[in-house]
Amino acid sequence: MTHSEFRYAHHPNDVKRYTTDELREHFLIPDLFVKDQISLTYTMYDRYIAGGAFPVTKSLKLEAIDELKAKNFLDRRELGVINVGGKGKVTVDGEVFELGHREALYVGRGNEEVIFEATDEQPFFYINSAPAHTSYPTKKVTKKEAEIVELGDSKYSNKRVINKLLVNSVVKTCQLQMGMTELQDGNIWNTMPPHTHERRMEVYFYFDLEEGQTVSHFMGQPQETRHIFLQNHQAIISPEWSIHAGAGTSNYTFIWGMAGENLDYGDMDKVSVDELK
Repeated sequence: MTHSEFRYAHHPNDVKRYTTDELREHFLIPDLFVKDQISLTYTMYDRYIAGGAFPVTKSLKLEAIDELKAKNFLDRRELGVINVGGKGKVTVDGEVFELGHREALYVGRGNEEVIFEATDEQPFFYINSAPAHTSYPTKKVTKKEAEIVELGDSKYSNKRVINKLLVNSVVKTCQLQMGMTELQDGNIWNTMPPHTHERRMEVYFYFDLEEGQTVSHFMGQPQETRHIFLQNHQAIISPEWSIHAGAGTSNYTFIWGMAGENLDYGDMDKVSVDELK
């Protein structure tokens, strides 16, 4: 079973007038993992799709949703999967890939059948997808194969490890890029000062939050910021014109996924703390 939602893009001047409920309605993705269901959100920001597959009692086949106007989900798309639960498996056109905790899978354009299954554990398959101009091979990526960058300082509560999993330095993709950032114990800020990049959008997915803890995600133009509180296993859409920074009541892990015409980070526009309002 596949369930999908559709989200429009927004002008930043309109977002300035949104209430808290309206911000959450348009940008928050609250229910990624529903038992025995694939849950997808299609956004007009770079026509990105974010979602989750949660196979519990049966296998789940990735189906083309109406917005794609295609026979198969990957007829004109590429797919990234990161398992944030127990061991499971993903079958791509008959080839089986076992994904352990925090392992990733890139699936190229043109594959016809993608099936998600639990094994003897309970996986949580987090999914991102973007339009693709060509086909690249399907490839599994473990944390050992990731490009790892250590950033931040405990003095500023932002010491973190960035695991670049599905990026062009590790695996060939068209425009989809995905990675996982782990906040170290006692650290809560994922990015500060923040930045924008107007030629790419992102989706942030937060997990490994202890029960009773939360993350405040900051968004908006630097001179007109807003915040949204998120719980464990929730995601937020980050437009091209928006900053993206977060602070939790405890440390956490988040997955960033992005798409757009620029992949070399050359479009990044850093924002100083003095500019934030």
